Amino acid sequence: MQRPRFELPEALVMEILSKLPVKSLTRFNCVCKYWCSSFQTPHFISNNYHNNLENNNLNLLLSRCDGNTFQPYLSQLSNEKDQNYIVKQNIHLPFFEDDSPSVYGACHGLLCLFDSSKDKAAIWNPSTREFKILPPSSIQRPPYFSPFEETYLTLDDVSFNDAAFGFDSKTDDYKFIRFVTLTFVNSEEEYAHPDFIYQVELYSLRSNSWKEIPYPDYNPNGKTLGNNYVDGICYWKTETGAYLDFRGLILSFDMRNDKFSVLPIPEFVGSFPEYYVDLLVFNGSLGAIVYPLQRIDTSFDLWVTSEGVWTKQFNIKSIPGVVHPLGFGKNGDLFLRDANDEVLVFDASTQELKELEINTYLDHHRFAISLHTYLESLVHINGIQEVEKYVIRQPTRNASNEY
Repeated sequence: MQRPRFELPEALVMEILSKLPVKSLTRFNCVCKYWCSSFQTPHFISNNYHNNLENNNLNLLLSRCDGNTFQPYLSQLSNEKDQNYIVKQNIHLPFFEDDSPSVYGACHGLLCLFDSSKDKAAIWNPSTREFKILPPSSIQRPPYFSPFEETYLTLDDVSFNDAAFGFDSKTDDYKFIRFVTLTFVNSEEEYAHPDFIYQVELYSLRSNSWKEIPYPDYNPNGKTLGNNYVDGICYWKTETGAYLDFRGLILSFDMRNDKFSVLPIPEFVGSFPEYYVDLLVFNGSLGAIVYPLQRIDTSFDLWVTSEGVWTKQFNIKSIPGVVHPLGFGKNGDLFLRDANDEVLVFDASTQELKELEINTYLDHHRFAISLHTYLESLVHINGIQEVEKYVIRQPTRNASNEY
């Protein structure tokens, strides 16, 4: 006698599938048309992302630069402590040639890669392997009339500086913002004194275009650790005053209304010029790692803000030989770089410091080393699948992180 066929309700099937990794869902696209179309709905994409968020399924990328070939690449690390954060694969970025791109985000699993030396940027979903090159800026850069020299100056250089990538929930749009410096000179003078004009350019994924917005009263300075975007707002360090009257500030930009504002850096920092203050995202909130400028053994204070109130999370005392923090991984592990450019990880729960067996002998560009985290996501960006002239993935040869 044939047993009756038991079928689960489609809603329950979709709920179960939404808990699977993106790699599995990509394979299941070919099971049937209904599944394929369901995986592309905003509801399913949101459920899958929030399941990863609840389970803290962080993926780790170490941004690096090959000191021999000068090729930029990303090392994808395991996110399990028992594997000692080994390198699972190296991802090369031929699109950026011999320039090491800055990485912004992640926002809903998307990263923005930006070459600050050129007008070159791309949005990338490392989970679905979708890659979208941003169009060149169409914003006008008109001639500049110098009242001091009483003549029009020639545009000599365009440089791109600090940036951020985030989401505008008001228009359901992903945006990329960058600061631009225009250098003008008098071409008729042999030793011309440069004049600088500043712009802010904002890219919209929805319109696939750029626009200019008013420049704020403050210039961002100093890089952030990994992500500088939290809940619709981007953050940078800035400053005001001379050395003896020096004050650190936080410049913010709201993606929902395209407006800048300024926040004070709290008093816990102490004498600002004597300390490094690195902004970062910690457990979904804006945080700041504070550590002394002059030191032999480095101690770190982590502060996190919630509704404008800063709270000290923990202090790490006297780590010898550490040069710079890189950011946080899973379960509050703090990644660090030492004087020999080796990557270390500090376990806050056990107070243990471990050296990761990650070869950095090719990483002669120490400031190109940075850590980035993202959650898997099915978000579409109207791009193309990774191709070798843009992205090349190479699995590591063995578990000792050789490549």
